[in-house]
Amino acid sequence: MRVVVIGAGLGGLSAAAHLVGAGHEVSVLERSSEPGGRAGVIEQHGFRLDTGPTVFTMPNLLADTFRAVDRNMGDYVTINPVDPMYRAVFADGSVLRVRHGREAMTEEIRQFANAREAGAFNEFCEWLTELYEIEMPRFIDVNYESPLDLVKSWRAIIDLIRHGGFGALDSKVASFFEDDRLRRMFSFQSLYAGLAPRQALAIYSVITYMDTVAGVYSPRGGVHSIATGLARAVTEAGATIRYDAEVVRILRDGEGTVTGVDLGGDDRVAAHAVVCNPDLPVAYRTMLGGVEAPRVARHGRYSPSCLLWVAGVRGAPPEGAAHHNIHFGHDFNGGFKAVIKRGVRMPDPSTLVSMASIGDASLAPSGCSTLYALEPMPNLDGKLDWVRNGARYADDLRRRVGGLGYPVDDVVVERVFDPLDWEEMGMERGTPFSLSHTFRQTGPFRPRNIDKRVPGLVFTGSSTLPGVGVPMVLISGKLAAQRVDQYLRTTSLLKW
Repeated sequence: MRVVVIGAGLGGLSAAAHLVGAGHEVSVLERSSEPGGRAGVIEQHGFRLDTGPTVFTMPNLLADTFRAVDRNMGDYVTINPVDPMYRAVFADGSVLRVRHGREAMTEEIRQFANAREAGAFNEFCEWLTELYEIEMPRFIDVNYESPLDLVKSWRAIIDLIRHGGFGALDSKVASFFEDDRLRRMFSFQSLYAGLAPRQALAIYSVITYMDTVAGVYSPRGGVHSIATGLARAVTEAGATIRYDAEVVRILRDGEGTVTGVDLGGDDRVAAHAVVCNPDLPVAYRTMLGGVEAPRVARHGRYSPSCLLWVAGVRGAPPEGAAHHNIHFGHDFNGGFKAVIKRGVRMPDPSTLVSMASIGDASLAPSGCSTLYALEPMPNLDGKLDWVRNGARYADDLRRRVGGLGYPVDDVVVERVFDPLDWEEMGMERGTPFSLSHTFRQTGPFRPRNIDKRVPGLVFTGSSTLPGVGVPMVLISGKLAAQRVDQYLRTTSLLKW
C-alpha cells in the first residue's frame, strides 16, 4: 500500500526507512530543495554551516534506522567521537573538559575538583545508566494508546520512584556532587527539554545520560549529512523523494479518513496513509481544516527558543577551544528564571559556541573556521520585541562571542535565526524545541502520533512522542511507521 511522508526531516526520513523496510510503497514530499528539515545547512564560499542541531548523541539509534532498509550506516555517513565532548568555562574562569569515556572523565574531575567528586561521578554514571535502562524500553521507545498505559508499567514506575526519578533534577544531581560547577555541568541539559533544572524531574536526566555516558559524536560534514545519508539510503531501498513539493492540505473522505495530499492546483497524490513530519500544531492549523489540534498542543507550555548566529570566518580557533564550548553566566539559576518564568533575556547569558571545523577540515577553507553561537531566549509568548530589537540582540551575541576570544572580525558568510525566523519556518511559538517536557506533556500526555478523527494520519517529529532531540526524533519515525503498518494491516483485514 502507498504511504506519503510529508517532510524529509529526520523524523520523516526515519519513518520512511522503517516503512520501506516493512514493504510499503513510500513517497516523501519535501517543500525544500534538499532533505533535513530543522537539520539545515548553509553552503557558501567553501563553508558548510549546520543551522539546526549540532550536538549529536546515540549513533546506535541512527544505525538502527539504516538497518531498517538493510543498509550499513558507515556506507552513508562517517561518525566520529568528540573528545572533549564539551569545554565548560565557568564565570570564575575555571575550565572543565568533559571527556569521552568514563575513565578519562573521572580523571578529569579528579584534577578539576578532587577525588571525592571523581568517585561521585562514577556513582552518578551508574545511576544514569540504571535510569536509562528503565526508561528507554518502557517509556520512550513505545507507542501509547492512553495515559492508562502507564498502569501496565507499574513495576517500572516503582523502579523510577526508588531511583529518585520523580524528584527535582537539580536536587538529585546535588545529591552526588558538592561542587556547584559540576552540578551545573550535569543538569544544564534540562534546557533541551524546555525546563530549568529546578523545574525538571530527575527522569529527564536521560538526556544527561545520552551526553555524558553514551557520549557525543560528530558526523563528518556536519549533522546535515545525516539527512543526506538517510535520504540516499531510503531512495536506494525503493522510496521516492520529491523536492520543492509543498503539501498544502491533507485530503480526507467524508468519514475523515486520509486519502492523500494536495500540493496545490491539480497536483494531488493519493495514499492509503500519510505520515506528517511538520510541527504538529502548525500541521493541524494549516493542513487539516476543521480538525482542531489536541488541547495540549493549543494551550500547552512551549519550550524557550534561542537566538542562533552561524558564521564562516577567517581565523583560527582560540587556544584551548573545543568542538562544543559552553560559557556559563554568573547566575545560572537566575538565567533560567529570566527566560522561562519572566520571558526576558538572561541578565548574564550562558552561551553555547560550537566550532565543528575543529576536527573536520571539510567544513571550512584553509585558515578559516565555522562558528555556531546559541543564546537561550524566550519563545514568542515572552516579552521581547523581536521586530524592534532583534538586530540589537544579534549584535550583542556577536560581540559576546568575540569577547570570549573567538575570531569574529572577518566574517565571510553568516546567518542569524531568531524566534520570528523559527516561526516563519513552521515552528509553533517560534521555538525549535517544541512543547516543554513537563510531566503533563511527556509520554502518554504528549500529543499522540495518531488522531482517531483522521484515520490513516500519523505524526512524527519532536512535537509528538517521545519528544525533542535527534535521538528522540529518530525513534518517533520508527513509532510512526509502526502505527502506519498496524493501521494498514487492520484496514486490509477489515476490507477482506
